Amino acid sequence: MTVPFSFLHHLACPRCQTVYDADTQAHLCQCGSPLLVHYDLEAAGKQMSKEQLRQREPSLWRYHELLPVRSPEHVVTLGEGMTPLLPLPRIGARMDLPQLYVKDEGTIPTGSFKARGAAVGVSRAKELGVKTLAMPTNGNAGGAWATYSARAGLAAYIVMPEAAPLITRNECAISGAHLFLVNGLISDAGAIVGRAVKQYQWYDASTLKEPYRIEGKKTMGYEIAEQFGWQVPDVILYPTGGGVGIIGIYKALRELQQLGWIGEHLPRLVAVQAEECAPIVKAWQEGKDVSEPWANSHTIAFGINVPKALGDFLVLDAIRQTNGCALSISDTDLLAAQADLAREEGLFVCPEGAATLVAARQLRQSGWIKATERVVLLNTGSGIKYPNTVQVSVPVLQPQEELPIS
Repeated sequence: MTVPFSFLHHLACPRCQTVYDADTQAHLCQCGSPLLVHYDLEAAGKQMSKEQLRQREPSLWRYHELLPVRSPEHVVTLGEGMTPLLPLPRIGARMDLPQLYVKDEGTIPTGSFKARGAAVGVSRAKELGVKTLAMPTNGNAGGAWATYSARAGLAAYIVMPEAAPLITRNECAISGAHLFLVNGLISDAGAIVGRAVKQYQWYDASTLKEPYRIEGKKTMGYEIAEQFGWQVPDVILYPTGGGVGIIGIYKALRELQQLGWIGEHLPRLVAVQAEECAPIVKAWQEGKDVSEPWANSHTIAFGINVPKALGDFLVLDAIRQTNGCALSISDTDLLAAQADLAREEGLFVCPEGAATLVAARQLRQSGWIKATERVVLLNTGSGIKYPNTVQVSVPVLQPQEELPIS
């Protein structure tokens, strides 16, 4: 008997539990909720093992049985996944947190964790016969989906705020995407894409409006568990905008539990947002199941400038189910943390990733994180993609001058 490449089974709504066929193009549930992918985990567990993984390629496709692409011929890849999990000895020592680590997604293709969602999302779209996709973006997701669409031979229409980073704008353009800017926020870009999708019957690749982006990003959870020898950490801090990453990590951990690969203990998940765009934090503090749109949002950490996340209820559920929390960070503090990580640990992280270090410091100081706990920060991208976060004044020497060493 041929062993399936994927144990994909069906799609289901986490709100009303309506089940959908996984082999047709599906977007939102009829109730308006995002759809989640389900697998035959019992069958998968009989065919794959932790030991088998050791022999496989160091990419997210090592977990292909638990990903939604049915045939390897449809896999669109640039070698994404299995990013380094690095200790932070100097900063950890100063924080009295000797088991402090960073999962560095800045080393992945396109320089951002968005490549994970794009790789799996584009692969599945290709397998389902999609020819043209459209999406709004704050920058990095657009760059990733444009890149992987080019790799797959798909047409991509991308709309981003005019204030989005120039580097990601160029990334979309050079990859051949049909790029448009909007004088507004990502919510405005989303409205434009929504109208176009309806008019032209394109595939809507907006955050959580297709179910497969989560599947790519959940592999961060698989990797963290595998890299720690299937002993999960105590705390994972995640910069949260649309929230797909934290939703995906929680989904991965639950799937690993069902496979029997990890125990009952789950990491406490922490959603980290910017002070000037913190709808998830506000909802968590108020004990609400959904967030309210955040007015006049702004932050230098552009990737988490999301006034209202479609999957906010899933983020809040993941936090509460793991006894986690949510907190917001000032731009001033996250920029200082970005400089600390570069100077002390040699890591030039994105501002969103730097925010998780500030959050960890605050939670350690309050006692919420204990000195004996193993803590993972998620750096979601490379700092090189955010040149405006670094302002330096460098002295200029004349050819005949000596270095002014003091």
